[in-house]
Amino acid sequence: MKSQIAAPRYSFTVRLSSTRRGARLARQLVLSQLDMWGFPYGSPIAEAAAAVAAELSINAITHGRTRGRDFGLNLTRTTRTLRIAVSDTRPDRLPPEPGTLDVPPPDADGGRGLLLVDSLAVRRGCDVRDAIVKTIWAELALTQE
Repeated sequence: MKSQIAAPRYSFTVRLSSTRRGARLARQLVLSQLDMWGFPYGSPIAEAAAAVAAELSINAITHGRTRGRDFGLNLTRTTRTLRIAVSDTRPDRLPPEPGTLDVPPPDADGGRGLLLVDSLAVRRGCDVRDAIVKTIWAELALTQE
């Protein structure tokens, strides 16, 4: 019988305060972790992942915050993809489905974050684990330079 060898898999998980400082730290931790995984600072995948993590984290503290609760950041790397997942404590507030977003007017102050995520990611989704936690995730295609 031929055995199958699983693709190498790496993961990183951290909980952060639901503040702007926590969202900034999420971005920096993504850059640091990717550098350790062989995607150096300034590389296209590191910059894209940092942008996606920043947007998902800002959304978690803006739309998914519950007083006194943190948000979670998880990175999972396989040979082909990097999944960036951010969990918050507002499963009652779901994001729009991918492909359903309208471009906001030029003078609008917001509404572009998930458009940016959708432009960088190959897939995006939302999982509601229970009555307390939801996770928004995005997957980026990996190409080693």
